[in-house]
Amino acid sequence: MKLSILDQSPISSGKSAQDALQASMDLAKEGEKLGYIRYWIAEHHNFSGLSCSAPEVMLSYIGANTEKIRLGAGAVLLPHYKPYRVAETYNMLATLFPDRIDLGIGRAPGGSAEASIALSDNYLENVRKVPDYTKQLLHFLHNDFPNDDMFSKIQAAPVPEISPVPWILGTSQKSADLAAELGTAYAFGHFMSDKPGHEIVASYQKSFQPKSLLKTAKTIVAVSVICAETTERAEELALPGILWRKQNVAGEGSGVPTLEEAQSSFSIEEQKQLILEAKRKIMIGTPQEVKKELQRLQEIYHTDEIMIVTITHSYEDRKKSYELLAKHVLST
Repeated sequence: MKLSILDQSPISSGKSAQDALQASMDLAKEGEKLGYIRYWIAEHHNFSGLSCSAPEVMLSYIGANTEKIRLGAGAVLLPHYKPYRVAETYNMLATLFPDRIDLGIGRAPGGSAEASIALSDNYLENVRKVPDYTKQLLHFLHNDFPNDDMFSKIQAAPVPEISPVPWILGTSQKSADLAAELGTAYAFGHFMSDKPGHEIVASYQKSFQPKSLLKTAKTIVAVSVICAETTERAEELALPGILWRKQNVAGEGSGVPTLEEAQSSFSIEEQKQLILEAKRKIMIGTPQEVKKELQRLQEIYHTDEIMIVTITHSYEDRKKSYELLAKHVLST
């Protein structure tokens, strides 16, 4: 089984954005040592408790401090940007870090309505243009506009020897259809979706149209995991993230709460019920328990690779979760 990392770069209660970003650097370096295939960092804007608004900045920092792990955005929120600028940025990264750069393409706002307006004026109109923006972006990356296109006269310089690898990210049939039509790899956000994801991914795999750079369908399924040495400890570590998500929905709180804050917010019975509900979307348990769940998911999705997102209050607990998975999944 191939495993990779999706990092939302969460800010823990009592910590700063600088602390969170440094922890992201440490996680990428540790992931490389442990044998994870790739590290992607998410893009969010004015989102309480998340620190990364510019993945390309973090990727240049992380790339300079790692050697081989693939690096990418999960995802560049394309409605906010012109395709040419995105192509320039990721070609620059691919020039600096040859054969290591992925370009995840998404259409989500990544923040509030006000933040979306501040970034792109008319976000909803731009969302409708995402299929055209994506096609244009791919032409810039591959430098293959038709001769009669006005953009055939320009390049997204610097042009690397090995182009960034485009991935379309999503949780819907629309994203799967677009990836299949354009012949790109596809990453499905299982942890974000209530839809029958295996059916969506299967439709992509069935409808995939091979292109010169990708001959067969290629998928990643992103899942949320909390792993610890005992089930009880994993369930404890999951509580702060559960409280944090509830606070975000209510427009309260800021960083990921401490375990003590989470425990004091719920009765014992409430904690048990919340953990039970959370396990519908989050894999929570020992390495052996999580491994079984990952294997089951891999069989359902027929996927090439599983991407792990883990949010705990303690950055050390988060890193330990990835370490335990690597030891029990990647080494067997």
